[in-house]
Amino acid sequence: MSDLSSKFIDRIRAVIGDSELANAGRPIGLHEPEIDELEKKYVLECLDSTFVSSVGAFIPQLEQRIQEITGAKHAIAVSNGTVGLQVALFLAGVEPGDEVIVPTLSFIATANAVSHAGATPHFIDSELGTMGMSPEALREALAAMTITNGSGPGFGTNGMRVVNPATGARIAAISPMHTLGHPVRIEEICEIAAEYGIPVVEDAAESLGSFVTNKAGQSQHTGTFGLTGMISFNGNKIVTTGGGGVILTNDDELGKRAKHLTTTAKLAHKWEFEHDEIAWNYRMPNLNAALGMAQLEKYPRFLEQKRRLALAYGEAFANVDGLKFVFEPEGTVSNYWLCAVQLDDPSLAKRDEVMQAAHDAGLMVRPMWNLLHTQRMYTGAPVGPVPTAIALHASLICLPSTPRLVAGI
Repeated sequence: MSDLSSKFIDRIRAVIGDSELANAGRPIGLHEPEIDELEKKYVLECLDSTFVSSVGAFIPQLEQRIQEITGAKHAIAVSNGTVGLQVALFLAGVEPGDEVIVPTLSFIATANAVSHAGATPHFIDSELGTMGMSPEALREALAAMTITNGSGPGFGTNGMRVVNPATGARIAAISPMHTLGHPVRIEEICEIAAEYGIPVVEDAAESLGSFVTNKAGQSQHTGTFGLTGMISFNGNKIVTTGGGGVILTNDDELGKRAKHLTTTAKLAHKWEFEHDEIAWNYRMPNLNAALGMAQLEKYPRFLEQKRRLALAYGEAFANVDGLKFVFEPEGTVSNYWLCAVQLDDPSLAKRDEVMQAAHDAGLMVRPMWNLLHTQRMYTGAPVGPVPTAIALHASLICLPSTPRLVAGI
């Protein structure tokens, strides 16, 4: 085992050595949900009600709680994050044949949601400070586009139609992702997008509980800066509903339309089944929402635990040559969904050597996702220069990040 691998394992063990999970006699998972009697109570209550599908009391309760947490005027619960992002893109006006600018360093769902909307992802670079979409790369990409002024379908809010001259496709949206829960420079991205009249659809899947101090000096939740946004409640997220997500928007018309489209566009009536457009059956089941409401009661504690875990990791890795802990970007409060360290020198070989040693020691660490423009179904999609994303992919390692991993919490 290399000296770097040995230090990596020792530092993790120093943080989690006496925790409940470390003494469970099994490998330490990456991010395990906490399921106990409260979740069982609420799920049983849902079962007893017999309202286990897309109608039931827990769904609106969950939506209301997410509105309170995020400050969004509308939160629409859906069956998973990918479909939530698909609908969020649709609501923003993305149509078949369009292109949507996304970071190549992201989970596959970011690109897949674009494809499910009938559009093509257009990949750009990330930045070191946030690991998310680079505003500079975004401006450079947009500067290379062809601009037409006019009005009507396909033209933005300021009368501009932005087209990729290489493909002839309209740039219909920009979808930044808040990587590992760390907020991107979202206000700058939104300002650039506004210059071109392009809506922003935030992939806030990983960032429930992450905030940005905006230019007005106020704390604003991720997912509420763009026209629409999405948060995921997958099993490995800070709060889980098993499978599920929520669409966010501050637009009253879009909020109403999001709920309508995700419930088969059925018109209200006591008995008639009348639908007024082609839509989806994407609503979150009440059974999942029951689990989520129990999780949301614990949400403040989860956030506190995760910040304490991040602080402990930051101190443990403070003086390790060759590695540094990834802290939240300046001016933000991150939920630290997944804590991570970064190699000083990007190297896939060194990264994999360290991860293999950790796995052999029973520590479930993981790399970042393979870059989206290299995935076989997206190798023909438009992509700009992405040197920073390549370096991040070769240098980041995600650490065990279950909230209760710090001893004594």
